[in-house]
Amino acid sequence: MQNILFSLIIVMSMATQVFSETVTGPRQSDGDILDLQTACAIALENNPSLAAAAERVQAAAERVLQARAGYFPRIDAAASASRINLSDYDYAISMAQAKAFDPDASISDPNDYYSAGITASWIVFNGFERHFANLAAKYGRTETQAARNDTHRLLLSAVSEAFYRTQLAREDIAIAEADEAFNQRLAEEARMREEFGTGPLSDILNFEVQVNAARSSVITARQNYEISLTGLGALLGFENAILPEAYTIARLATETKGRMMLPDLNDQMSYALAHRPDLVRADYTFKQADAAVGEAWAEVYPDIILSASATGDRFDDADFSSDDFGNNVSLTINYNIFAGGLTRAQINEAKANRMVAENLLADQRLEVSSEVKKALVRLKASQEQLDLQRKNAKLVNQNRELVEKEYAAGQTSLVRLNEAQRDLVQAQGRLVLARVSLEFAWYGLDVATSRNIEK
Repeated sequence: MQNILFSLIIVMSMATQVFSETVTGPRQSDGDILDLQTACAIALENNPSLAAAAERVQAAAERVLQARAGYFPRIDAAASASRINLSDYDYAISMAQAKAFDPDASISDPNDYYSAGITASWIVFNGFERHFANLAAKYGRTETQAARNDTHRLLLSAVSEAFYRTQLAREDIAIAEADEAFNQRLAEEARMREEFGTGPLSDILNFEVQVNAARSSVITARQNYEISLTGLGALLGFENAILPEAYTIARLATETKGRMMLPDLNDQMSYALAHRPDLVRADYTFKQADAAVGEAWAEVYPDIILSASATGDRFDDADFSSDDFGNNVSLTINYNIFAGGLTRAQINEAKANRMVAENLLADQRLEVSSEVKKALVRLKASQEQLDLQRKNAKLVNQNRELVEKEYAAGQTSLVRLNEAQRDLVQAQGRLVLARVSLEFAWYGLDVATSRNIEK
């Protein structure tokens, strides 16, 4: 009679506590919910690596203005004032020379001399060097912008990885806490059995060991969670890599039907080849190298320079008038006849650099195609894995419940119950990992195609 009564108590206890063992994880606080989109926005605003990339873009824009300046004339103004104090020897020589022309001549010492002038020069033609230099600078600006976008893309990839790792660690905490709660309940039931005289002390000790093992898993999971939070805080640019307490990591979302469908390979490939920043960067690096060939060829042509100047000199004072100034206008043509093969070598070097850039561009296209295909393979495997692990977790949970009832009724061994609970914990862990892997696989595809930049 005691066995029957105790079995009824156990079954009622299971019925009232089954919902408390559902894996829910740590309670959500009332702070701001930090989802992946918000985390990415914070990272783009605070991360110093992206700020550095933005400054490089600004520097490239200034180089364009420098190259454009070659189309305009250059105007320089100069002025000087000097006092010359002759040595006794120089004074004697100057006096002798002056008296040779005029016996009554005299020379003052020291003397003040003043000079002023303005010069304008303009490169009329330099073998299209300005044109290709301007092109190279513009290509360089676009290449730097693409580099910044690629930094953007890779930063968001790192943020997503840290974010999903944090979500996984929190779900691991929930699983370990549920395991601890389950074994703690069974330990209490084992004590009740012992008090009724229907259960051995070894059952109590077994469940206490299992409770301690679960607590150890909780400690490890919390440690991983804190480490993941620190990594996420660093990527988001928070001071001392500490995530503010006001933020609470968003729950791991349940997959939708759309997340379980595989996108078209051709669409993903076409988008990636047209938008991947590193591919755009490689393309404009090639264009820069091509423009450098044009610059090298410019040395084959003559330089034509138009210049004009007006200069004036004054003795004793700086009271310049128009009569003190003279002017000069000139058109200069410079043409190199021989430079020891320098020009040809420079052209050949530029052509070789262009070939290097062209090969790197082709290699980058292959790399992008490979990354997109791999991302789709990982996504498909993640979808299949999640479907399998969800079914398996349901079966293992059902089996654990049956074994628990059988154990409560004295129809199975404690070893079998331990195995069933261990299988459930492992199945829940694999299910959570599969859920996180699916989300990360989708984001990995966005990174491979650079769609994550738009989100």
